[in-house]
Amino acid sequence: MKRILFFIVMLVIVLAGCVNDQETSGDNSNAQEEEELEKVTLVLDWTPNTNHTGLYVAQAEEYFKQEGLKVDITLPGESGADQVVASGQAEFGISAQESITEARIQDIPIVSIAAIIQHNTSGFASPVDKGITSPADYAGKTYGGWGAPVEAAVIDSLMKQESADVNDVNIINMGNTDFFTAVERDVDFAWIYYGWTGVEAELRDVELNVQYLTDYSDDLDYYTPVITTNESMIDENPDTVEAFMAAVSKGYQYTIESPEEAASILVESVPDLDAELVEASQAWLSPQYQDDAEQWGIQDQQTWENYSKWMYENELLEKELDAAQAFTNEFLPEK
Repeated sequence: MKRILFFIVMLVIVLAGCVNDQETSGDNSNAQEEEELEKVTLVLDWTPNTNHTGLYVAQAEEYFKQEGLKVDITLPGESGADQVVASGQAEFGISAQESITEARIQDIPIVSIAAIIQHNTSGFASPVDKGITSPADYAGKTYGGWGAPVEAAVIDSLMKQESADVNDVNIINMGNTDFFTAVERDVDFAWIYYGWTGVEAELRDVELNVQYLTDYSDDLDYYTPVITTNESMIDENPDTVEAFMAAVSKGYQYTIESPEEAASILVESVPDLDAELVEASQAWLSPQYQDDAEQWGIQDQQTWENYSKWMYENELLEKELDAAQAFTNEFLPEK
């Protein structure tokens, strides 16, 4: 009996050792695999939201890993995503056409490599009880913004079409105050992206009037947001940029085709987000990513030229933009 017990104990020890060896071997293999991945950083333009879903899908579904990349998705610091990307502190970032245009005029070497959303979905919004149904109604009202010169220029551009004067608008900086708090307190209307704030209003049963920029001017149908990199990455590491975009394109294609599953991935990746808002926003936004374009992410030079010309004519730029240098489609996957 003692011999039998001895052999049983020894067998258990040997088997346990084999299991431990396999686990250790597996851990070492995974660690080695992780070490072999190229590490890059992507800095967001704002806190995570459904504009970014394709990025989190690419990470969760291991599209980045399949392309040989380990991507660290980070929040922007005080200097903002554009400066971080342009200086090489991050390889990729999220921005918008208006920001890239201003940066290029200042010789900041940042380039847009994909349009996340094909058309501008922003507009000036107000609760219906404010009685603002057109740009002419902005006269005598208070606009809450973030203090950028482009805001007054856009409001002016819309109001002129109805023979109204932007000087009759009280423009204040509402800082980080959210839209719903601001319009209850001291603001009549504000600039929103419908895919997030507009959808949130629907969930809150707050009825809005919205004047979409694209309803008033083709020049204001610019790309926002976009994915960026810097000129050094394009010149010195084009394979990395191509691999990154291959994974990101898969992520957004997944999000276009499976918005519910994509929304779940975003919530799992960023648990602090409101799951109901993410799901509703994703349902609204997924058809907007590609919209009428031949593929997700593609950019048109005319769109860049139209908006930069508008900015120049409205004295928002010191000189005209070389639009062809501000963006590229070369890293998008071939169809």
